[in-house]
Amino acid sequence: MDQIGSDMQLDSDYDEKTYVNDTESVALITNDDADSMLDESLPPAEPAKPMADDHEAMKERFLPASPDYETEAEAIFTWDITDWRSLPKRTHGPTFNCAGHPWRVLFFPAGNAASESVSFYLEQGFGDEKPAEDWYACAQFMLVLSNPNDPSIYIHHEANHRFTLEEGDWGFTRFADKNKIFAASYDGADRPLVEGDTARVTAYIRVLKDPTGVLWHNFVNYDSKKETGMVGLRNQGATCYLNSLLQSLYLTGAFRKAVYQIPTSTEQERTNSTSAYALQRLFYRLQADQVAVSTQELTHSFGWESRQIFEQQDVQELSRILMEKLETHMKGTEAEKALPDMFVGKMKTYLKCINVDYESSRTEEYWDLQLNVSGCKSVDESFRDYIQVETLEGDNKYAAEGYGLQEAKKGVIFESFPNVLHLQLKRFEYDFQRDAMMKVNDRYEFPDVLDCTPYLDETADKSEPCIYHLHGVLVHSGDLNAGHYYAFLKPSKDGDFFRFDDDRVTRATKREAIDDNFGGDYATNGINGAAKGQNPYTRQWSTKRSNNAYMLVYIRASQLDRILPPEDQMQPPEHLPIRIQEERVAAERRRKEREEAHLYMNVYVATEASYRAYEGTDIINWTSESETDLSAPKIYRLLRSMTVADFTAFLAQEQNADAKSIRPWIMVNRQNGTVRPDHPLPWADMTLQEAADKFSTRNSGFRIFVEAAEKGEEGDYTWPNEVVSTPSSPNMQGVRQPSSTQPMIIFLKYFDVERQTLRGVGHVYMSPSDRVQDLAPKILDRMGWEVGVLLDLYEEIKQTYVEQMKPKLTLAASEIQDGDIICFQRHLNEDEAKAVRQTTPSAVLTAKEFYDFLINRVYVKFVPKATQNLSVRNDDDQAFSISLSRKDTYDTLATKVAEQLTLVSEHAVEPSHLRFTTANVQSGKPRTIVKPQQGTTILSILFGAAGAGYSYQPAQQTDSLFYEVLEMSLKDLEQRKTVKIIWLPEGITKEEPYDVLVPKSAQFTEVLPLLQKRANLPDEILDSIRFYEAHSGKVYKVLPPTTPIVSLNEFLTIYAERIPEEEATLTPDSKDRLVWCFHFEKEPSKHHSVPFIFAMKEGEVFSETKERLSKRIGIKGKGFEKIRFAVVKGGQAYSRPVWIEDEDVLSDKLGPDDHLGLEEPNRQRNQWNKYESLNIR
Repeated sequence: MDQIGSDMQLDSDYDEKTYVNDTESVALITNDDADSMLDESLPPAEPAKPMADDHEAMKERFLPASPDYETEAEAIFTWDITDWRSLPKRTHGPTFNCAGHPWRVLFFPAGNAASESVSFYLEQGFGDEKPAEDWYACAQFMLVLSNPNDPSIYIHHEANHRFTLEEGDWGFTRFADKNKIFAASYDGADRPLVEGDTARVTAYIRVLKDPTGVLWHNFVNYDSKKETGMVGLRNQGATCYLNSLLQSLYLTGAFRKAVYQIPTSTEQERTNSTSAYALQRLFYRLQADQVAVSTQELTHSFGWESRQIFEQQDVQELSRILMEKLETHMKGTEAEKALPDMFVGKMKTYLKCINVDYESSRTEEYWDLQLNVSGCKSVDESFRDYIQVETLEGDNKYAAEGYGLQEAKKGVIFESFPNVLHLQLKRFEYDFQRDAMMKVNDRYEFPDVLDCTPYLDETADKSEPCIYHLHGVLVHSGDLNAGHYYAFLKPSKDGDFFRFDDDRVTRATKREAIDDNFGGDYATNGINGAAKGQNPYTRQWSTKRSNNAYMLVYIRASQLDRILPPEDQMQPPEHLPIRIQEERVAAERRRKEREEAHLYMNVYVATEASYRAYEGTDIINWTSESETDLSAPKIYRLLRSMTVADFTAFLAQEQNADAKSIRPWIMVNRQNGTVRPDHPLPWADMTLQEAADKFSTRNSGFRIFVEAAEKGEEGDYTWPNEVVSTPSSPNMQGVRQPSSTQPMIIFLKYFDVERQTLRGVGHVYMSPSDRVQDLAPKILDRMGWEVGVLLDLYEEIKQTYVEQMKPKLTLAASEIQDGDIICFQRHLNEDEAKAVRQTTPSAVLTAKEFYDFLINRVYVKFVPKATQNLSVRNDDDQAFSISLSRKDTYDTLATKVAEQLTLVSEHAVEPSHLRFTTANVQSGKPRTIVKPQQGTTILSILFGAAGAGYSYQPAQQTDSLFYEVLEMSLKDLEQRKTVKIIWLPEGITKEEPYDVLVPKSAQFTEVLPLLQKRANLPDEILDSIRFYEAHSGKVYKVLPPTTPIVSLNEFLTIYAERIPEEEATLTPDSKDRLVWCFHFEKEPSKHHSVPFIFAMKEGEVFSETKERLSKRIGIKGKGFEKIRFAVVKGGQAYSRPVWIEDEDVLSDKLGPDDHLGLEEPNRQRNQWNKYESLNIR
C-alpha cells in the first residue's frame, strides 16, 4: 500500500499523472518570452511571502483552487515534531479527517531511500482497517515544514494525487536537504529551520469532487464495461478517426437499428453485403462484449491494406462512402429509407433578379454540411456565412434568359434539415503562403441547443421545429502531421457525455465535452502573462489549444425518442449472436487443440473414390486441402496412441463399410519423387505413432491409401496378396521385387481424348508373369467397352516421364511392381484423329502429350478489358478460368479462349479477333498488350522473357489476363493506330476521353467522323471542330487536317473542341491573334488542368480581356477573382512569370512565342491518391 521504496520528490518539472488530458500540460510564458506584451523594464512586483502560520494566505498563495475542479472539502492540520533525532525510521503523525476520509503524514527523519534528504508523504489513515477495494479520493495537497518559533522560515511542496487502496501514499522523497535544514542559518535567516530537534509540519488538503470517476486515474486495470456499461474500439495503428466515427454511428440508435435490418442470414446475403455484415458484427460486439472490440474485421471487409490502416483519412469522405455503401445494401429491405430519413436535408442554390421577376434555382440533397471555421467564431456565424447573399451587379451582372443582363442576388438557402445533423468543421485548410494544409486552431463555439430556423427559406416547411440537441463532439488533438481523434458522445436523451478514446470509455463533464473543445488561446495569467499549452503528440508549445472539435452531431429535439430508442429496441438479427457464439466455441476448441497438439497427429487418407475423382499425376494430390475437391485426401486428427485395428474400424465407420472389407496401405516416397502404396498395414496392435515412425517420413506426414475389397463367392472378404512377413522398414527405393506368383496391385488411369481429361478408374491385381496385353480384357470389362476395342497403354513412371508399353512383354520384364500406374486410351486412327481436331482444334491426341500438358498446366483467369463486341448470354460468363500449358503458343491461347467464348456467346468468336493484355501485379489493372510474335508462349506472356523459376518478382500477374473481342482481326489492327482524343464538350470544364482506330496510312481528316460516331456529335458542328496537341500541360500546336496519322506522338495529348464564336471571326489580316494558355500553381513548372487556346484582341485593356477569359474557362465570381495572370516567356517551365495588371494591354506584353499563364491552386490535387487510399469495396 505504501509507496516507500520509490523516489517521490516532486518539483516544478515533475508530472505524476499518466493520463493525458489535452486541456492541461500548461506552461507559463514569462515576461522574457518574445510574445509578451509587457514592458520588460516594468516587471510585476513579487507578492510578499506569507508566514507559515497564516494558513489562509499560504493556501491562497501556494495551493489556489482551480476553476476547473469543484471542491468537496478542505482541511488544514498541524503536527509539531519533537525529539527529531530520536524518532523511529518511519513515523506517522496524528490522524485527521477531510471529506470523511482519514489522513495522516508519513515522516522519514533519516530519509526514505535518500540518506541526504528527509522524506514526507501524505497517506490515507485507515491503518490496519483497510478501506474498500474501490475506495479512492482525489486530493490536492501541500506539506509545509516550518520553524515553530519563526514562521518566516519554512519549506513547502505541493502535489495532487488519486489516492487508492494500491496507491495509498504520495509525496516527496527528497522533501528537503538534511544538511540545510539543520544548518545554523537557513536560507539567509539567523537560525535553523529545525531548531532544538523540533519542527512543525502543516498539511493542507483539498479533496475534489470527481464527477467522471477518472480524475488523475492511471487506468491500470481500468474496466470500461464495469465503469460505464460500454466498451471501446481498439486502434489498429492510425484508426482513431475511424473509431470515433463508428462510436458516433453506433450510439445513434436508429442508425444501429437500420444496420441490423440489412439481411445477412444466408451465405449469399453475407457475400453480397460484406461490409454491412462486418458492421453488424461490430455493433453487436460493442453491445455484448466485455472488453474493447477490434475493427480489423471491418477494415478487412472494406478491402483496406496496411497503407490505409496506418494513414489517417478524411472523416467526412469516409462517412459519405460508408453511407453510400450501406444505402445500397438497404435497398429492397425494411430499412430502405432509414438513412435518408435520418441524415438527408435539402438546400437550394438560387439566382434571383432584383428588377425583374426571374429566378433560377436548383434544389439538391446533402448528407452533411461543411462549415467554415476560419473567420467565424461560432456555428451561428458559419451558418450565416453559408447562406450569405452575393449581389451580381456592374460588370458581373447575370444573363437572365429573356431579360438580358440583370442585377441579381446569388446564394444558398436551406429548405430542410435532417433529423440527425452532421456538421463537419473545416479545421484543416490549404495555406497558400506555406503551400501546405494547416490546422485552424481558432476558438469556435458551438451550443448545446442549436436553433436552425433562421437559416431556413421563408417558404420552407416549418411544421416541425428545427431545434437540435448536441449528441456528439468528435475531437482532433494535435496538428496535421501528428494527432489523435476521440469523441464525446451522449448515449441517451437526458444522460451524460462519455469520452470514447479508442479502447477506453470514461465519463465526461459537460465542460470537458463542449467548452474545452472550442479551441482558441489558453487563458491569460495577469501576473505571468499568457499561457502556453504543449501538444501531446508533437511535443511543441503553442498559445492555442491543439484539441478542438472537428465534427458535431446534432439530433432534432422532436425526434430524440425515435433516434435514440431504448436499448431493448435495438436487438441484432437472431442469427448474429448464434453465429458469433459458434465462432467463439470453435475458437475455444482450436485453442484447446493447440494445447493438446502433442497428443494428436494428422493422418492423410486417400480412398478409391478420391483416386477416381483425381485428374492429375500420381495417385492423388496429397497437398490439396480444399473441402470442395473430391480428390483431396481426408485429413483426420487422431490420437497417436490409437491402434491400427481401431484406426481401421474408424475408417470403416467413416465410409459406412464393414471393417473387414477395407485395409490400409502404407504410402511411401519413391526415389523418383512419386508417392505410391508400398504394402498393407495389417499389424492390429501397432499404434499410429509407431507405424508413422516405422513406415513414413517426418516431412511428408503419415499417408494411407484405403483399399476396398469385394465379397467372394462364399460371402467373405479376401485379399489377393496377403502379407506374410513384416518388413523392417518402408521400401523407399522402389526395388522390392515381386515373386512370380504373388499378385501385384496396379492402378489404372483413363485418358479421354474427346473430353481431354485424365482420371483414375480403380485398381486391378495382376501376376508379374502376365503380359502387358493381358490388361486389355480387364480394362474393357471395367470400362464396359465391347471386345475388340484397340488400346494404347502407357506407364506413368513419374510426373515428367511417361513411356508407351510394349504389349507382348511381361509385367515383370516391364519392371511393374505394387502401386505402379498404367494409363490407357482408345487407339485413334487417322480419321478419328482428324474428327477430334475439327471439334476441338487445341486438343492433344496421346496420353504422353497430355501428361506433358499436365506438368506445364496453369490455370489462367480471363477478365474482359472492354465489353464492346462481346455478346455472352449471361454476364457472369464474361470472366472465366481455363487451363493452359506453359508451352502453349499464342495461337493456342487464342484458340482456347475463342472456344470458351463461343460456348457462352450468341455468336461464334474468331481467335484472330482476340487481343490480350497482362494485369499489373500491384493494382490488377491492365498493363501491357500481348503481341503475337514468333516464339511467344504462355510462359513468356505470364512470367516475362526470363520465364518462371527466377527469384525476381514479375511486374504482371502470373495467373490472369484481360481479353478484348475486336471488330477486326489483329492483323488488320496492326495496320491501324489508336488515337486518344479528349473531347471538350463544355469549354474546358468537362473532359470526355475517346480512343479511335485510324489506318496508319490515313490523314487526320479521318479522325473526325470516327470521333463523331463515338461522342454522338451532331453534323452541324463538325465544320467548327478543331484538334490541338498539348504537352506538359501546355498547348503545343493546332493539328491541320492533313497531318499524317503515323506522325502522331503518343506522348502528346490531343484535345478536340468546338471553336468559340469570337475565334471563328478571326481573319489572316486581323491584328487579333490566337494565344496559348495554361494553368499552373505557384510556378510554371507545376502545371495542371486543361490548356486552351484564346483569342487575344489587339489593344484591349486586360480588365476587359479578363471578362472574356472568365467566359472562356467557365469560372466566375470569387473563384475567378483568385486567379492571377502572367506572361510566361516562351512557355518555358522555369521561366519567371511576368504578372499582368488590369490596366495592362495583353497584346503589348505577350510576344509571339509567349504563353498566357493562369496561376491558381490545383483543385484536383491528390484526388486520385485520395480515391486510391480511401475506398470501401
